[in-house]
Amino acid sequence: ISVNLLISDCNTTQQSNENHRKEADCKRAQGKILEENCIALTRDVQILKNKNDKLVDEIRKTKEERDILKFRLDELRGCVSSQRCPLGWRQINSKCYFLSTESKRWNDGRKQCQSQGADLVVIDNEQEQNAIYRMDGSQYLFFWIGLRRKDGAFKWVDGSELKTTFWQNGQPDNGGLNSKEDCVEMGDENQPLASWNDVPCEQMRRWLCEKDLCFSL
Repeated sequence: ISVNLLISDCNTTQQSNENHRKEADCKRAQGKILEENCIALTRDVQILKNKNDKLVDEIRKTKEERDILKFRLDELRGCVSSQRCPLGWRQINSKCYFLSTESKRWNDGRKQCQSQGADLVVIDNEQEQNAIYRMDGSQYLFFWIGLRRKDGAFKWVDGSELKTTFWQNGQPDNGGLNSKEDCVEMGDENQPLASWNDVPCEQMRRWLCEKDLCFSL
């Protein structure tokens, strides 16, 4: 075999190896670019999803505000023709009730009721107590009612005297020594006529609003 042929074969082999290396480097570079693009796309999808969730929540809140404003407009017009409760409220006898889906402190829950022309529920009798027991049908439901200890005595938010009570066994106990349980929750894990419990007002609970039926145009 001539020297020139050996040199030619060697050059061909080196060129082939170089081509393989370049091809491998190219594939690695392409793979890295694809991986980076995939990460960027995943990030963009999450950003878009977060924006969509925010828009959906804003739409929901806007609809709720619209319904509240519409109902208030009905009230301003005189509310004279047909009995009805606001959208999302439940009618029981001559009252409208709204059970929140979120939880707040007693004062904050009351403010939410007042912003809708209502107040925390005042339970006048055994019939009403039974009617609002398990408002959403679920077990272990606890919510604020319009009863609070003031100047050492429990009073309703409308100023009426507390006459009929539905305390759980051993309640109210004010939480024992060094405790301050001035607000009242209604809990349905006990019997309907024994479901009140005094707890700290700063605890987080759902709340139950009450208002009279509206007679809207």
